[in-house]
Amino acid sequence: MASALIYLFAVLAVAAVVYLLATLVFGRGEELSPLPPGSTPTRLPPADIEGADVRALRFQQVLRGYKASEVDWALERLAGEIDELHGRIAVLERQLDVAGEQLQESRAARADEPEG
Repeated sequence: MASALIYLFAVLAVAAVVYLLATLVFGRGEELSPLPPGSTPTRLPPADIEGADVRALRFQQVLRGYKASEVDWALERLAGEIDELHGRIAVLERQLDVAGEQLQESRAARADEPEG
């Protein structure tokens, strides 16, 4: 009888230790309050989204959620496209600045020419 009682206490002690470790590792099972309808924890900057912003973007996973590899592939494609578009815009802005300077120079040269 005494050995059964000691065995029972040992099992309870091991169970208590396992429970405490699981509580420390996984928490006590609290749930976060639900998000208001129409909101998401996913964030992007309000303007000037860069490729790095899209690469850092992660979505909430749910039971019947998305296939992560497909969404990550799509995000990588979008990030590359955004980087390419920002590069094109920078080149076009530089070309526009050069053309504007040339136009101002030609107008200044015409204004300096004597009328005849």
